[in-house]
Amino acid sequence: MGAGAVVLAGAAIVDITPPSGLAMAGYAARLSPATGTHDPLTVRAVVVGDTVLVSVDVIGLHEDTCRRIRARVPLADDHVVITALHTHGGPRAVPGRVGGAPDAGYLARLEDACVAAIEAALANRRPARITFGNGADPEVARNRRHEGGVTDPQLPVLRIRGEEGGWIAVVLSYACHPVVLGADNTLWTADYPGAVRSAIEAVHPGAVALFLTGCAGDAGIGDTPHGSISTAPSDFRSFANAERLGQRIAAAALAAPQASISGDFRAASAPIALDLVRPEQDQLDALGAQWRVDSQTAAPAWAALYESWADWADTAAREPLAPCPLRVTVFDWGGVRLVALPGEIFAATARQIRQAIDGMPVGGRSFVFCFADGVPGYIPPAEEYRFGGYEVDEAHRYYGMPGAFAPGSAERLVQTAATLAATLAGEAADIEKRA
Repeated sequence: MGAGAVVLAGAAIVDITPPSGLAMAGYAARLSPATGTHDPLTVRAVVVGDTVLVSVDVIGLHEDTCRRIRARVPLADDHVVITALHTHGGPRAVPGRVGGAPDAGYLARLEDACVAAIEAALANRRPARITFGNGADPEVARNRRHEGGVTDPQLPVLRIRGEEGGWIAVVLSYACHPVVLGADNTLWTADYPGAVRSAIEAVHPGAVALFLTGCAGDAGIGDTPHGSISTAPSDFRSFANAERLGQRIAAAALAAPQASISGDFRAASAPIALDLVRPEQDQLDALGAQWRVDSQTAAPAWAALYESWADWADTAAREPLAPCPLRVTVFDWGGVRLVALPGEIFAATARQIRQAIDGMPVGGRSFVFCFADGVPGYIPPAEEYRFGGYEVDEAHRYYGMPGAFAPGSAERLVQTAATLAATLAGEAADIEKRA
């Protein structure tokens, strides 16, 4: 592994696969509960120094859920980041959002599992060295809003190995929606990231592979959001394709050149309250009535969507458009920055953050990922609002939010992340001077 700083690191996995019969999250068109399991759902925790990254195989987590988990573990609040994988093959897990209320017993089990994974990773810590490198673009993601539009090809990879041998963890990120499996699927699955993790763990026995879903708000595998309003099976949206694409991403990650990192390990976070707006111009009563009329003659999948929109017009849409309290966190692991953003973020925002902290939109020494410490909906860049579409004009209804995020919200996230990264860089410079 070469030289580099020695740091205490540990990792752990806790199974959170639900029983059959629970409602699934991710597609309004899917009316059936889960009928079985294709691959296990897990919580994965990786501790480096006194910071921890947690990835949970669900579509999202509420800010309050993440806050409760952070309060239960023996680490500083801003040293804990809890992310959702954003699989659309998992259970409901976000109270009041994304398709309906989760099972209360399962949500309590999930929170306990997150705490258990963190505690186990802390208990497993041992002296370790870390290497970092960027893999080549596996060319899986496609911009789903604009033909040939921007994506985030970054594939950062951290390998953590015990100083005396033995793997601890591999942390990687890629920006592509985990929606290979469509609304016809009723089996629990981590989608393509599950295949990525399995392939990496097969090559590095003993390692916990932790996949961070990058800024994939406008990136898929060639599908469109409206293309998911169907329960028709296809070879394209199949477990075989999820395995194929996962293997492709894993191969690129495993081939990433690695260099030892050294330095201190620090963290900083900042609260941010983002304004909401309501894109709908018509009166809510009229909209709800029209959507219920439309549902009477629509195909079953579209009828389910219209009914969910009508329910939104009767409930969440009536709530005040109060600012949504979120947070941004940046870890600095020996000069590698891990930028954790809330919500569903577009590729352009990730590239802007990387430009601000690395001086380049692609490359450098940064992870930029989303679905972290709360998933309240899409947060598009300002230039995307004129194009409308699902992510801008519709998704807040399925999310159960009273409105969409206002233009300028993504740019505020960029500014906050850049400020946090600069603060940590300044702290590192001060330490070097004192040394």
